[in-house]
Parts: sequence; structure tokens; C-alpha cells
Amino acid sequence: MDGNGRWAKLQGRGVNYGHRAGVRAIKRVMYACDDLGIPNLSLYAFSTENWSRSRREVGGLMRLFEETVRKEFDELHERGIRVFISGRREGLSPHLVGMLEDAQVRTRDNRKGTLNVCLNYGGRAELVDAARRLVAEGVAPEAIDERAIADRLYIPELPDPDLIIRTANESRLSNFLLWQSAYAEFYVSPTLWPDFAKPDLEAAVAEFQTRERRFGGRSGPA
Repeated sequence: MDGNGRWAKLQGRGVNYGHRAGVRAIKRVMYACDDLGIPNLSLYAFSTENWSRSRREVGGLMRLFEETVRKEFDELHERGIRVFISGRREGLSPHLVGMLEDAQVRTRDNRKGTLNVCLNYGGRAELVDAARRLVAEGVAPEAIDERAIADRLYIPELPDPDLIIRTANESRLSNFLLWQSAYAEFYVSPTLWPDFAKPDLEAAVAEFQTRERRFGGRSGPA
């Protein structure tokens, strides 16, 4: 969800003002996903690399996460959305971790859609943690295959993403869902995240529908 800082600068405001506007964009996109019949949405909220940002920005983000969970997650539950939190818990406050774990437990039986929030997340960290689980469980080397690794990712029940959208003209993967995105389609939007809305999502989906997905194979006659 790129562009919060640039959007805030255009408004003559600080970066955390942009992050708050970004939360409003999340709600718009979630409702748009519901309208378009998209059942699963993953949002890259905070990466393992984002800790290197200023203490003021990180502190503001952490307060915003707590505020968002407190104000918005009840509505998600009422709408039948199941919530997952992907990422490491280390570094997050015990209070925030408790709120996130409670949200996952309360919504675990919901089946009208899935929101996966990637918080303190990194694709490399996820693979390291999966490898550590394999070692801790004593899995023999010859028993390790793709399924064994996939089963030890943070949220193994989630399907691999079909489409990854980067906003604000960013065109790199940025350590996001490295394993899961092996065959995802990629779409770059010029829109800054706080301005991202249903028409932008519709444009991304329309472009996706023109793609021919071969998953490493070939199309047509050999």
C-alpha cells in the first residue's frame, strides 16, 4: 500500500496523516472486493524492514494499528469476514498482540471473506521461520518437499494470490509473499494508496482478466 507519505506531502501534512488516510482506503477496497466477488484480500501493512523508519513514524503506526483494530474489527466480524495476521509477533506490544490474536479467534468461523493483514511481515522471514519449524519438528531432509514448506508458512490455509497490486507506481515485490507469489500476476497502479478506490481496483481486475496464465507451461500447439 504505497504512497501514504507522498500523499501526505502533497497535502502539506506529516506522514502519519497519510497513514490515517490509508486506513480509509483499506475500507473502500474491502467493500469493493465484496462487490466484485473477491473472497481473499492480503494487505501489506508493516514490513520487517519498516522498523528502520523514524521512531515518530513507527510509533504513530503502532498507535494507528491499535486504534484500527479497536474501531474497525467489530464491523469486519459483523460482515462475516475472517481475519488473519501474518508476521512475527516479536517487537509488537503485548497489548497489540493480544488484540490481534483476539480478532483471529473471534472471526475464525466467519466464511464471507478473508482479510489477511501482513504486519511485521517479511517473505524471507516467513521462509526462515518455516525452516526453523521443520528443524524443530525433526523432519527428515528427504521428507522436505514443497508441501512440507507450504504447510509451515504463517497462514497455510490461505490460497496463493492470483493478483498482486502495487500502488504509487512501485514495481518491485518488496519481500511480500515470496513463496506464495511464484505465479501471481503483477499490476502497477499510478494511484497513491490513500486515493485508491473501487475504479482503480476494477481497472486492475480488468487487466488481470486479459492475462493468459500458464504457470510455467505453454499455450496453444507445441
